[in-house]
Amino acid sequence: MLKNTQNLLAIMARLRHPENGCAWDVKQDFTSLIPYLIEEAYEVADAIERNDPDDLRSELGDLLLQVVFHSRIAEERGLFNFEQVSATICEKLVHRHPHVFSDTVFNTDEERHQAWEHAKAIERQRKNKTVAPDSVLSGVAGNLPALIECEKIQDRAANYGFDWPDVLPVFDKVMEELDEVKEAWESGDQAHIKEEIGDLLLVVVNLARHLKVNPEIALKESTKKFSRRFQYVERQAEASGRNLRDCELAELDAFWNAAKAALMKQ
Repeated sequence: MLKNTQNLLAIMARLRHPENGCAWDVKQDFTSLIPYLIEEAYEVADAIERNDPDDLRSELGDLLLQVVFHSRIAEERGLFNFEQVSATICEKLVHRHPHVFSDTVFNTDEERHQAWEHAKAIERQRKNKTVAPDSVLSGVAGNLPALIECEKIQDRAANYGFDWPDVLPVFDKVMEELDEVKEAWESGDQAHIKEEIGDLLLVVVNLARHLKVNPEIALKESTKKFSRRFQYVERQAEASGRNLRDCELAELDAFWNAAKAALMKQ
């Protein structure tokens, strides 16, 4: 395994050689690689969702390449290298798991979770280079998908006691925010409508969190379900010799209900 890692690092060094390397690889920097880094992470997730271990192995390699690529650029700039990246995550893992690497004992999952968050808070304080006090919300990446960012922000706040005690008040809050969306719509103020829609989405994420549901995954799965059913509707319209625009809404609705029945378990 060590041999393959060293080989990968050597290949990247050669690709980045200013005279004999690949012109495309040489001109890349941290910023230019961001889209590829994000894309590779999503392709790993896609392989997992499709339960394709061969593709997962390949996609994990592509994601690892991005880590090596960024580490090589940093090494060239005298910032850090791949070995230091590895050492840093090793240090973090040991620090965050005292129940594994020391004699600390946690009796519940909640105790483990609280200790994990406390360890991460200490890490954030260590790397905070500003003179202003660090917020408990610091460190959540601003370019995360909105649902994931929202969930992480709410988790942070909840860890410090800013949360509903149980799920029932959250249901009430969802209905309250839905009413406010309707009121904003009736006002015709588009900026206010956008604001209230955002508030509704935020509290729905909070509801998902209280119900132990990952909102990003839930929405992803529902979107896939919608796509499967809509494609069924398309096939039904095509079978009748028409396209979707030629069908009455009542017909499309009937096709949709048929799709729900036919694809119930998908």
